[in-house]
Amino acid sequence: MASRPRALPTSLPLLLLTVALAWGVAGCHGVRPDLGPERTVEAGVPEAFGTESPKAPVVTWDFGDQTPLQTAAGVRHAWATAGRYTVRALDGQKELARVVLTVVPRPVLRAVPADAQTVLWVPRLRGNVEGLVDFYERLVGARNARAMLEDAPLVPLLLRSLTGGPTEVDPEEGFGFFLVPDFDGVVALLGVTDSRAALAAVSRELRDAGHRVLPQEDGSARVEPVDGGNPMLLFADRGYVYLAVPDSPEPPEPGEPVKALAVESPDVNLVRRKVEAQSGPGVSEHALLSELRGKVRDGSVFLFSAPPVSEADKEDMPVRGFFGALAVQADQVELDGFLSSSRPLLGATRGPASALLGRAAAGPVAAAQLSVPPEELARLVFGSPGSPRRQKTLERWRTQGLDAEALLKALRGDVAMLVYFDAAAFFQSFIRDQRPAPKGTVVMEAGLTSVAPVLQLVQKQLQDNALVFQKEAQGNTTRFRTRLLEQPVSLTLTPERATLEAGEVLSGREAGDVGATLRTRFGAEAFGPGHLSLMVDLGRLRSDLASARSVPGVPQGQLLASQVFVGALLERLTPLEYGFLDFAPAEGGGRLQGRVVLRER
Repeated sequence: MASRPRALPTSLPLLLLTVALAWGVAGCHGVRPDLGPERTVEAGVPEAFGTESPKAPVVTWDFGDQTPLQTAAGVRHAWATAGRYTVRALDGQKELARVVLTVVPRPVLRAVPADAQTVLWVPRLRGNVEGLVDFYERLVGARNARAMLEDAPLVPLLLRSLTGGPTEVDPEEGFGFFLVPDFDGVVALLGVTDSRAALAAVSRELRDAGHRVLPQEDGSARVEPVDGGNPMLLFADRGYVYLAVPDSPEPPEPGEPVKALAVESPDVNLVRRKVEAQSGPGVSEHALLSELRGKVRDGSVFLFSAPPVSEADKEDMPVRGFFGALAVQADQVELDGFLSSSRPLLGATRGPASALLGRAAAGPVAAAQLSVPPEELARLVFGSPGSPRRQKTLERWRTQGLDAEALLKALRGDVAMLVYFDAAAFFQSFIRDQRPAPKGTVVMEAGLTSVAPVLQLVQKQLQDNALVFQKEAQGNTTRFRTRLLEQPVSLTLTPERATLEAGEVLSGREAGDVGATLRTRFGAEAFGPGHLSLMVDLGRLRSDLASARSVPGVPQGQLLASQVFVGALLERLTPLEYGFLDFAPAEGGGRLQGRVVLRER
């Protein structure tokens, strides 16, 4: 006979219920929490683990960075410094799950809102800031440099970290300033390892400077400037400390009544809302910035600017934005930058070569050149043809009895200036008057296609300013002579050029192709056709001072003593050897290059 199924023990349902309840209360610790794969995260940026569901099991979290353990179903945690960290989910002493995270420094541009219009930044403090500070101290003097830097937002905290000061500054992260739409002011930011400690340190420094610091419940601080300007806002977000500094209202002019109604101050909280709302790459992946990076050499300090241009101004201002880098070496700083444009700059044509630079006296201490097609120069100065700005400007000139259009058409497109130092005249004046006074010659020349409009302008200006002048005319040449600041001034007009000479008479200098000499020295085709170039050479000035062997009317002993005194004074005033700046149109915009060199230590 078949046997019947055996009945379940009456105690089994009770046993199953007990197990279920035990699992529901504490047994889900046996479920392995999903911590995700090994990955890379940024310092200061919170990472989420677990779940916020109210039915989720509670576990203990060890983040591997010596911070206190946390017990919760879900947590968010940020690591202060870069490194590799093992995150563990624990049930008492039992490890339920683990994951290894690689924490890298947070790039400063990822901490800047994506809509920032201008950003100046140092990408990494260590290895960059020390050289910048050293160069700046040499350029303006250690005392002056420190005074200026101490007044800049967040810079005092940064400077102290360079000398073994506060550890809350992260040397692997960055520092910078940025501008955002709808906020009239500048925002400074600095990478830190401990946001709370950094906020406290900055607050102390602001109080020491005389500002009133008012802590807020949310951890930020309202800062009331000692000079009574608009309040600032100090706050921290994801590994960076920010200080929003609004523009101060312009003080009234002497005699101007103070307005009774208060002017609304810029909204500093707007900056905080922008910073806290960002969740992506910030300005680091701005399309134009990404496009321009490959056009510029690497450096220590970078500048990116892409302010919006109204539709009305796009015809006159086709510039899309600028990206540049400063490379700092022991005794020099080099600039490499690119100006992006929506259409070819300067009409995609080169201005003519300067006639002055091709046949000038050697040894200028300063030189400048503007080589621009005349119509492009008119567009920059007056606006595009037919634009309201151009019509308004031309009408203003007409009310003064001048034809600006005719004047512009008379220009060939090249303007150059050379400045020379006259050591003999300087020492004669210095010994006679017992004070230094600049002595030398300025030569300025512009190429012409027509002389009549320029002649009309010159005569009107001389008459309107009531200057006493002499006019000489011979053939196609007209010359005006007068005196300004006790210096002789001569303006010569021919059908081909207008030449202005002011100061001492040039003599004893060998003439030659000064432009070729400058291009050999500075490269990049500087001072060539189509270039806007500028150079200041204090090394040449020192050489001229030291090479004066005899000066008419000056005893040799007095000359030597004066040379020693003036040389020491010049060295104390500035260590600058020379500096130059050059801009020229290029495909897609224009290239800006420059260099500042200090004399050898």
